[in-house]
Amino acid sequence: MNTTQIACIFDLDGVLVDTAVYHYQAWKKLANSLGFDFSHAQNEQLKGVNRQRSLEKILNWGGITKTAAEQEELAALKNSWYVEMISKMSDTEVLPGSLKLLTELQAAGVPVALGSASKNSGLILERTGLSHFFNAIVDGNSVTSSKPDPEVFLKGAELLRTEPSNCVVFEDAAAGVEAALAAKMAVVGIGTAENLPGADVVIEDLSKINLEKLKALLQHKS
Repeated sequence: MNTTQIACIFDLDGVLVDTAVYHYQAWKKLANSLGFDFSHAQNEQLKGVNRQRSLEKILNWGGITKTAAEQEELAALKNSWYVEMISKMSDTEVLPGSLKLLTELQAAGVPVALGSASKNSGLILERTGLSHFFNAIVDGNSVTSSKPDPEVFLKGAELLRTEPSNCVVFEDAAAGVEAALAAKMAVVGIGTAENLPGADVVIEDLSKINLEKLKALLQHKS
């Protein structure tokens, strides 16, 4: 049992590693192949949203209707481009503070889980050298409901054998913050306060937080 009475659940994209650029490039390539463009502003609206819902939004922006079978093919095509891109990732794409915080948590015996919508989390963690920090992985392959549903975080707490009230979630998406709050967990937002309503604290990146601050956050939350 960890003596700190704290467990941490991390989103992946935009929190630990920078994969947003690859999602954007793959979705843009798909949109362009269908005859319309896809902007950075639209890409922001896809943060924390699963692949199918993202595709539906993009088709709607392009004014295009596709059958369920056609949508499945397009989602698979986008994913194949994305996987090709992330297969070339390295530890240079780990975001500032991630390695230091994960190392500190591991040294203190704090259980850590991944809580991500990504279906490619295993490959990303492997390519960036972060796999060994995680006691549990919950991603798009193991949940049926996407954020803002709290399933991903509740399953993370269950796998870490701890109560939701002991958990601190790290999120960069409004849907993820909403999901963590619904799970009755503390939330550290990565980004800007206006984009992450409801987060208990918002920081620029993980270099701005440490274990002592996380303990204080949980104590204040309770």
